[in-house]
Amino acid sequence: MGTSDERSELVAAFVRHLRSERGRSEHTLRAYGSDVAALLEFAADRGVDDVEALRLADLRAWLAAQSTAGAARSTVARRAAGARTFFRWTTRTGHTSADPSLRLVAPRRSGSLPGVLRQGEAERLLDTAAVAADDGDPGHVRDRAVLELLYASGIRVGELTALDVDDVDRAVDLVRVVGKGDKERMVPFGLPARRALDGWLSRRSELATSDSGPALFLGNRGRRVDPRQVRTLVHRMLAQVPGAPDLGPHGLRHSAATHLLEGGADLRMVQELLGHASLATTQIYTHVSIDRLRRSYEQAHPRA
Repeated sequence: MGTSDERSELVAAFVRHLRSERGRSEHTLRAYGSDVAALLEFAADRGVDDVEALRLADLRAWLAAQSTAGAARSTVARRAAGARTFFRWTTRTGHTSADPSLRLVAPRRSGSLPGVLRQGEAERLLDTAAVAADDGDPGHVRDRAVLELLYASGIRVGELTALDVDDVDRAVDLVRVVGKGDKERMVPFGLPARRALDGWLSRRSELATSDSGPALFLGNRGRRVDPRQVRTLVHRMLAQVPGAPDLGPHGLRHSAATHLLEGGADLRMVQELLGHASLATTQIYTHVSIDRLRRSYEQAHPRA
């Protein structure tokens, strides 16, 4: 690991392992690769230029430096998880004789969600997208369909951008999604999303090129839309909704889950819809619903 090139090759080998053997998403691959590269650079700056020489104290110093720099607890926790995954791999492959991350403890995730939209704000967001699509511009028609499907289904942005045309069954209003760990699930959507998708599919050919392939959503140059473009779209459209928090696509996922529970949906149904491996992950949305209930009670009840 002595030189920059050697560190880069080690990180590249680790990422190849994640891609070929662990089935991780491209987002996770980029995050873990970047985190491990930053760790090795941090260690090299401290004079530890051999991965075998890395110790628990070095890993703790790395996490502490990030916390001091203002990184969120969730970010530090993710980076600690990436380091543990990396050192399990280096130990198994013989790059290290022992795993220095065995006792590495990251700060607990806060258990709270970023802001979510109120139902009225979600409605205004989608109404704004519908008005924009009325001009007939195929990009605006696509944008409306993207927003409607994100909110209707609660799927992740990476899952949305990976969709192909044949993944949408408009006869029964279901979309076939491949989530984390290459697990496939069928997710329902409602009539507004179906109408928005119908509108987009009737105009898709206007943006399609020889590079489009089977992608459901296309960028303005005809290639499959990427997560960054969708994030930009969500931020831009939410800026037009008075009082709405500045959220990304994941905020629409949080909002969809919260609104489902507020409407009486079963927690396990929401777990299945979101593709959570553990019910404990889904339960965080009940906290949001209870918090809102408490605020409403305190504002409305004369004896609150």
